[in-house]
Order: sequence, then structure tokens, then C-alpha cells
Amino acid sequence: MIAALRAARLGWHGLDRRLAARASRGGRLTVFLHELFWFGVKQAWACLFGGLMLALLIATWMFWPADAPLGRYDFVTLMAVAIQIVLLASGLETRREALVIVLFHVTGTLMELFKTATGSWVYPGASILHIGAVPLFTGFMYASVGSYIARAWRLFEFRFTRHPRWNHTTLLAAAIYLNFFTDHYGIDFRWLLFVAVAWLFGPCWVHYRVRRKYRRMPLLLGFMLVALFIWFAENLGTFTRAWMYPAQHRAWHVVPPEKIGSWLLLMIISYVMVSALYRRDMRPPISLSHS
Repeated sequence: MIAALRAARLGWHGLDRRLAARASRGGRLTVFLHELFWFGVKQAWACLFGGLMLALLIATWMFWPADAPLGRYDFVTLMAVAIQIVLLASGLETRREALVIVLFHVTGTLMELFKTATGSWVYPGASILHIGAVPLFTGFMYASVGSYIARAWRLFEFRFTRHPRWNHTTLLAAAIYLNFFTDHYGIDFRWLLFVAVAWLFGPCWVHYRVRRKYRRMPLLLGFMLVALFIWFAENLGTFTRAWMYPAQHRAWHVVPPEKIGSWLLLMIISYVMVSALYRRDMRPPISLSHS
């Protein structure tokens, strides 16, 4: 299986060269469509781990037997570990990306322990592999976000202009993480955090390369788009009863859109943690070609 994955990766490179040669002969529209195609491919590849986790939640919700000797949550946990082993062994994931998975698993599980203890949400299924009321697969859901950022960073060769200082972003991430705990005790300063996010990241541009030329977009816009997609994924997670909010006990309904703000703040934490491993890549190249 691992050999097949490696061969498939090499096959993609050959296909890319052939498509690029044809696109260059077809004019500007063909070049644009070719680049758009590969933008989608790279985004999907960056989402590999998160997409597999969502697929597991959907598949087990649809097909997992209620009387199975192994619980649904435990199966998802074991499969998440197996996926990580395959990705590392096949070279589809780097060691640095695997380290991101571990860091996010730990920080996510710690927050889950607090949130479930305060009744923010619950996990209705039984499990053996859990800490307190938190099944261990949940840490991998947080890690999916970190995995996406780390893989996208590598695939799109991120560079930055007007990026905030490392110590400022670290303090902001720490304040956001703290607020996820203090808001349960009436100390909620998220609006100040939103202002700080806009102030620090508003001027920053992320430069990314799909094919040969670098493109750019406001980094803050990128955060917002990812937060929106996390909200979509959260709705899938609650719909498949992987977890539930108190208001969803009687019947499922869409998670309130206000949660997108919480996911935006989580994105900042995620980004800062990943950027700690990519700090040497925080400067743009000497020459950035845009079109």
C-alpha cells in the first residue's frame, strides 16, 4: 500500500508536466484553468487528514453497528493513528507535520476536558479510549486544522509581507486560549481579541505559489475562509452525532453562525503554533512575481 502511494505521488508529477505543456500552448484562459485546477488539487491534498477524519465520522455514523464490540469512537481513534502511520511511512506527511498533529492533539484535548466538564458540548457515544468525558479521537479533529495549515504552507510555499512580530502573535494566541477558559466565569474579552487580530494581521499578505508565479491574498481573509470551512465541518460532525451541543439533544439544527468567530480565534492559535515550526520561512523571497 505504501509503495502504491509513493508511485501515485510520482505519477502526479508526470501528469502535471504534461498538463502544463498543453496549457502553455492553449493561451491565457487555458493557463488560468490549469492553475485553478491545481489550486483545487493542492487544497484538497492539504485537507487530506481532515477529510479522512470527516469521512470516518460520516461512514461510522451510517454503517457502524450499535452492538459492535468496539465502540465507534474507539474505532475512529485507532483509524486516525493508522492513517498517521501510513502518511508518515509513505512520505505523504513530513515529520514536522506529524509534530504539529501531536501538539494540536495535546492542546485540543486539554480544552476539550474543560469544555465538556462545563457542559459546552457532549459526546453521546461510549468509548474505552478516553480521558474523562473526552474520547481520544477529538484531539485528532483539532489536529486536522493544524495539519491543513502545515501541509498548505509546504504545498503552496507560503511567504509573507508585513507579517506581525513573533512575540506579538504568541501573546495574542495565549490570550485567545486563555479566553476559551475564562469566558465560562464571566470574563470574556473576545471583542478585544478580534480587534487585536485585525490590528496585527490586517496589513499582512500571504504569498502562495500554485504553479510558477506567486499570487497573494490578505492573510486575514485566508483565516476567515478557513474558519468558515471549519464551521461547515462542525455541522457535519454534529449532524453525524459525533458530538452535540446542549440545544441539539432533541433535534439537530445548524450550529449558530456566531461560532465562526470562535473558529476564527482558534485559527489564530493554530496558525501561531504552526508558524513556530516554520519561522525560518516567514520572509518573502527576494523577487515575487504576481499577475
